[in-house]
Amino acid sequence: MKYLAVDIGGTGIKYGIVEDNGNVLALYNMDTEASKGANCLIEKVKDIIRFLLKEHGEDIDGIGISTAGQVDRVAGEIIFATDAIPGWTGVKLKEIIEKEFSYPCYVDNDVNCAALGEMWAGAAKGEKNFLCLTLGTGIGGAIVLNGDVFTGSSYSAGEFGHMNLYPNGMECNCGHRGCYERYASTSALVKFAQEKAGTIEKLNGKIIFERANNGEKIYKDIVNQWTYNVALGLKSLVHIFNPSLIIIGGGVSAQGNLITDLIKEHLNNMIMPSFNKNLMLKVASCGNKAGMLGAVYGLKNNKK
Repeated sequence: MKYLAVDIGGTGIKYGIVEDNGNVLALYNMDTEASKGANCLIEKVKDIIRFLLKEHGEDIDGIGISTAGQVDRVAGEIIFATDAIPGWTGVKLKEIIEKEFSYPCYVDNDVNCAALGEMWAGAAKGEKNFLCLTLGTGIGGAIVLNGDVFTGSSYSAGEFGHMNLYPNGMECNCGHRGCYERYASTSALVKFAQEKAGTIEKLNGKIIFERANNGEKIYKDIVNQWTYNVALGLKSLVHIFNPSLIIIGGGVSAQGNLITDLIKEHLNNMIMPSFNKNLMLKVASCGNKAGMLGAVYGLKNNKK
């Protein structure tokens, strides 16, 4: 059995074919062109599905969609999305796709899907209770309890990026100040590095870590402060959820054990010993396939 999978991000869309055992048979990508608005994006998703059906249309059992934004996964509706995708809030994506293609469709938030993908075929395989954070432009979060994502009363649980880290701190795009993602996201790392290094050079997480690893003191200090901030947010999450596993995703997860070791070193000094007893930190291992895998996992386990 095969499934169509689409992962809609703010800047890019990954799509392809996933087998019943989690093997990704085909993987493609294209720009989201989110600024063109929701209607254009809906048509783009339809075109993607038509392409996949044409190329791989035999034995298809459904369509799994992972998307940025808060999602009512029962109705398959986008209940809130930032202006990064204009008009995406309120789109009844499941209804639109099922009406167009007559296949069962499952839609969920991208970080929730990434967590499920890691549980099915990645770093959380065999785990039923863990937290997942993606460090990117902001900070996304997912809470997995008893093998399923905890969504909260309105499908919005896991907004870790808007915990308050520093009262009266930097202004956040949510309208408040001092939010976690203003200090511990990858974009925060880049902003901090450019300010501290006093450079107008275009930096990214990869460059910053390479320079820190090469022994450049200013970049070592930058990475140390940033991983401290990541750990400071995790301190609250650990004391609330007492997890045995935290998965770190996003582009910086390419640093592997280096990043988890640095975060864990700070975290060990912040949490009570009883909470540290069974705690593991791992980087996500499914890469850019995680959202697709999780969308298919959700589809397989939430069929009508």
